[in-house]
Amino acid sequence: MADIIYTKVDEAPELASASFLPIIQKFASMAGVTVGTMDISLAGRIIATFPEYLKEDQRQNDDLAELGRLVKTAEANVIKLPNISASVPQLVAAIEELQSQGFALPDYPENPTTDEEKAVRAKYDTIKGSAVNPVLREGNSDRRAAKAVKSYAQNNPHRMGDWAADSKTRVASMSGNDFRSNEVSATLASETGAKIVLETANGETVLKDGLSYPAGTVVDATFMSGAALDAFLLDEIAKTKDEGVLFSLHMKATMMKVSDPIIFGHAVKAFLKPVFDKFGAELDALGVNPNQGLGALLEKVDGNADIKAAIDACMADQPPMYMVDSDRGITNLHVPSDVIIDASMPALIRAGGKGWGPDGKEADAVCVIPDNSYAPVYDETIKFFKENGKLNPATAGTVQNIGLMAQKAEEYGSHPTTFEIAEAGKVKLILDDGTVLHSHNVQPGDIWRSASARKAPIEDWVNLAIDRQAAEGCEAVFWLDETRAHDAELIAYVKPILEAKGVADKFQIMSPALATRKAFETITAGDTHIAITGNVLRDYLTDLFPILELATSAKMLSIVKLMNGGGLFETGAGGSAPKHVQQLMEENHLRWDSLGEFTALGESLQFLANRTGNAKAKILGEAVDAATQGILDNNRSPSRKVGEPDNRDSHYWFARYWAEAMAAQTEDADLAAEFAPIAKALADGEATITAELAAVQGKAADLGGYYKGNETQIQAVMTPSATLNNIIN
Repeated sequence: MADIIYTKVDEAPELASASFLPIIQKFASMAGVTVGTMDISLAGRIIATFPEYLKEDQRQNDDLAELGRLVKTAEANVIKLPNISASVPQLVAAIEELQSQGFALPDYPENPTTDEEKAVRAKYDTIKGSAVNPVLREGNSDRRAAKAVKSYAQNNPHRMGDWAADSKTRVASMSGNDFRSNEVSATLASETGAKIVLETANGETVLKDGLSYPAGTVVDATFMSGAALDAFLLDEIAKTKDEGVLFSLHMKATMMKVSDPIIFGHAVKAFLKPVFDKFGAELDALGVNPNQGLGALLEKVDGNADIKAAIDACMADQPPMYMVDSDRGITNLHVPSDVIIDASMPALIRAGGKGWGPDGKEADAVCVIPDNSYAPVYDETIKFFKENGKLNPATAGTVQNIGLMAQKAEEYGSHPTTFEIAEAGKVKLILDDGTVLHSHNVQPGDIWRSASARKAPIEDWVNLAIDRQAAEGCEAVFWLDETRAHDAELIAYVKPILEAKGVADKFQIMSPALATRKAFETITAGDTHIAITGNVLRDYLTDLFPILELATSAKMLSIVKLMNGGGLFETGAGGSAPKHVQQLMEENHLRWDSLGEFTALGESLQFLANRTGNAKAKILGEAVDAATQGILDNNRSPSRKVGEPDNRDSHYWFARYWAEAMAAQTEDADLAAEFAPIAKALADGEATITAELAAVQGKAADLGGYYKGNETQIQAVMTPSATLNNIIN
């Protein structure tokens, strides 16, 4: 096993790896450090899941399963790049591409009927959504802006949209009968198994059995009423039209791969209600699934003039919609994975509460977030900026985050225990001894789910928060609402630990809404706030605050201190950037910023040095930090525009600054001597290398595939400088 594992992923970060990884492997080898790869890409996971359908030379190992075992050991040192959390349309597109490349994979059965189709569907369902992160995150999250990154953002403040006190932008959420209001929670006194059943007038159906919970696990159950959701959506569509602003829906249909696509489908049907009322039977016959979005619906009805005319008339009569791409007519409701709440809401807030409308102009928007569990965070944020105006990145302090996420904690671990109810009855979560832990009366169309958080991760999370607060000496707040069932159970863990450690006076416990205002007041004053949150808020806040502070979340330090002693170093929270890939394919310009990879690499090398005593790795890691500072100080990050320096240029400069730092250090004379000629060659070759990199821009780039490109072609596209290649190789 290599000393460091660098994950093979998808889209923009994977393309960037083709340029950056050879540099990492070369420089690391000079310090006696090996860097290997493991494939957790969407295409790789599909191929690994269906070996029985493929030729011997097409099969590949299940690297995700192997990494899942590795992160439970003290030897784990994994640099994890962003990967696709696939929605069904993305999964289907990846399957179709692989089939076109000669992989005899089965189709994705949208409506499985046979046992074989059901088995295939079950396998594919393990791949979609956030299938990777719950496997790898065997520890809790420590996310914060690196000092160099924060300093650069303050010295070079990004543009922020102006907020008007009379802005019509607002958050809309359900007032009841949602996941928040229906939640019940309990902490188990002893280890137990459990099952989930649906009791109806026609008998009992086992929805899920074989569940297992250690003692001390917090187990939740809740449901969202389908009827209440529909009524809420129709009401908000009407209100939005009256207010004359954009209608927007903000969900997480990737991480919440069962519940949120269903909610998304309700929104599609609500927005096109007259169409579904009139043509419902025909749409069913055409195989329309609203959960897959308006884009898939339009493809299904292509050629049916009556339905298309009805859709056009309905869209014209509804409020204008928040757009993904106004020029191409891609709406908020086209694809469930196009508008992801933790990216879309911060972008809208950063823009002064504005979203892009179908006319290509910015406008105020109603931000529909149906469930009220975390919507108050965005609601309070918008209210704060209406009252106080935009944040000033030049003077703003920073929000760090300690997030509970180990062992599939909370809602993000609820996929196997989330169900759309088919028949009226009562859902019960029953323990092995017959105790009914939770029960809900449900109706057809309701969405019921259960989630859990184990004792060991909760205690580890609280102790990690104590360590971080001690290191920073700043304000620290547990974002927990004592009136919410789940949070009340967590508070029962938090308070005794803080008291036992003698640090209760250094922490506050606040509801997410109050904590949001507290955090903005703190950073507006230029100070630091540590937000100690559950799994979903970890995800949301580590986009919200970095996007406002730094203009991007991809530049965050994202450290997972694995519970068994290893380290997982995530390269920021910037997603996999499909638009970046589109630009590369059209113009051969990749604007992906690898700063997240740079900071993760430095942390990984320092962790390796501390664990193994490899002094050369420590020096190499310190030099990475110097190179990262050089990238920032000299403005060597990628430009967004073709013809200007891009991701490949930033890798050249990073290699040069890294080599120069290694040549200049005095702790290891042998390393300095080895790196000196590389540093000189990179400096002497500047004009030639930058010219070779610039020469390829402006032309289409053929990658040989989108989800599974041709490695030779990708390498040619991403390493076009023969001079740089010769130095590195």
